[in-house]
Amino acid sequence: PTFLGAFKYYTAYTLKTRDGKRYLERYEDRVVMVALTLANGDKNLAMRFMEEILSGRFQPATPTFLNAGKKSRGELISCFLLRLEDNMESIGRSINSALQLSKRGGGVALLLTNLRESGAPIKGIENQSSGVIPVMKLLEDSFSYANQLGARQGAGAVYLNAHHPDIMKFLDTKRENADEKIRIKTLSLGVVIPDVTFELAKRNEDMYLFSPYDVERIYGMPFSEISVTEKYAEMVDDKRIRKTKINARDFFQTIAEIQFESGYPYIMFEDTVNKANPVAGRINMSNLCSEILQVNEASTFHDNLNYDHTGTDISCNLGSLNIAKTMDSPNLGLTVETAVRALTAVSEMSAIDSVPSIRRGNDEAHAIGLGQMNLHGFLAREHIHYGSPEGVEFTSVYFATVLYHALRASNALAREKKHKFAGFDDSKYADGSFFDKYTNRDWLPTMPDVERLFKDINLPTRDDWAELRDNVMKHGLYNRNLQAVPPTGSISYINNSTSSIHPIVSKIEIRKEGAIGRVYYPAPFMNNENLEYYRDAYEIGPEGLIDTYAAATEHVDQGLSLTLFFPAEATTRDINRAQIYAWKRGIKTIYYIRLRQAALEGTEVQGCVSCSL
Repeated sequence: PTFLGAFKYYTAYTLKTRDGKRYLERYEDRVVMVALTLANGDKNLAMRFMEEILSGRFQPATPTFLNAGKKSRGELISCFLLRLEDNMESIGRSINSALQLSKRGGGVALLLTNLRESGAPIKGIENQSSGVIPVMKLLEDSFSYANQLGARQGAGAVYLNAHHPDIMKFLDTKRENADEKIRIKTLSLGVVIPDVTFELAKRNEDMYLFSPYDVERIYGMPFSEISVTEKYAEMVDDKRIRKTKINARDFFQTIAEIQFESGYPYIMFEDTVNKANPVAGRINMSNLCSEILQVNEASTFHDNLNYDHTGTDISCNLGSLNIAKTMDSPNLGLTVETAVRALTAVSEMSAIDSVPSIRRGNDEAHAIGLGQMNLHGFLAREHIHYGSPEGVEFTSVYFATVLYHALRASNALAREKKHKFAGFDDSKYADGSFFDKYTNRDWLPTMPDVERLFKDINLPTRDDWAELRDNVMKHGLYNRNLQAVPPTGSISYINNSTSSIHPIVSKIEIRKEGAIGRVYYPAPFMNNENLEYYRDAYEIGPEGLIDTYAAATEHVDQGLSLTLFFPAEATTRDINRAQIYAWKRGIKTIYYIRLRQAALEGTEVQGCVSCSL
């Protein structure tokens, strides 16, 4: 335990009297309450939950740890994803849904790709549409209004495809000198980039931007359901589709410029994400912290805004394993299984009737996001450099092992409940193809330093994977999605761990904590003997981070929140080079871009906290 961990717990999590003057729970009491709530009457399961949380091996996300077992509480869910369609009913209903979800304490991401561009026709009359910017302004004001009982600002993000005609206006909203009429201050931005955009930039060609209105009219489906890479040449040649063009390299240059100024936009590599997606359907957006990657389905509405067809939107049921404590676990497989059962309980306890598409999506998918934290702390404790070949191999073997046990747990749940997630029969799990890369080669350590770390842990062999494949094909999986690695904020301090799987930002972090002023937080496990293994993220550089995240990504069905760190003298070309390297290495998403500031530490702008664990 650390001072900052105790301070975070008692200021943010423990149950207090309504006037806030008396604490009504110790840390152990909160853990017991969370365990009893999630176990729902199963005493043995409650004991397992309690043991894993108290030992520091598993930590539920902030909304779960904060709210479970309380009468007056918010939801147990971290965040939500909604898609908008190109009609006023969908836009109006989505703004209402965003208000409802933000009120309940969740961050909300929305897909804007399907909205017709500025100047598009409405009811056949040209130049009538206002485009995506006014919708963004409406959403920004909505989140400011629904400010979660005054505890913090409502948090929202919007995603737009790179080939949407409003893309440059979308990016310009984050410029420091943008006109106040279009400037977006608090809403987060994300850009969905297909492979073809990189190919066009590589050849220094123009990239065409296609009218979503025309694309939907001609293809009979929303723009977000189209693979721009596959249909690009066809859409360029189709005279029925209105299009404009910009230089592809100028587009990437603009992204880097905006990231220099604001840290935004997030990036989702659309084709990488969909090639790796094991379930039927298309992934067209991510969330506030860029780690949730799930399929969705459009809803349709009557004129009175009642649902005509209830589609599926997305919930984030999150929690993280502490890698150092999990590696020390007497039974790593049982730790992973217990975490999967805890997160599944969060999913099953959720019933958000105010947004039926969220409820249906959750009920059908039972999707969870098991994350990780303390990678750098563990590697440094074991005298391994972050980003080194040994560090990368450990990451790969560890994540493959966690995946094996997570799939086993979900398969066991499917057998116990006699239920598979909706759409299982159309997935790569059902035909066994998902398991090919695990039955065709070993995912075992080859380096002595990494073998040493796993010497007391049973690692799955090809035969184990083949047996698991057969069981999954026969009995199914209960959870459509299993892993996602979010940024971990307050919960990392409570567990005395390094955040998520990225490196430390400083050997001794300086935080400003309200009335008490500055708090100094030394990196976990750091001492004179292992000090050299605590190089910070700016020293390691983007390639070391990307290599580590790429090793993990291979075994994670969803995404990982990857923040890239650059020295103060970095240029936009350095950012573009890192983005291209990330794309080539199979990274799915990029979260923030951070440049080392000359300002005093502790004064930097904080990142999104909604999905932070």
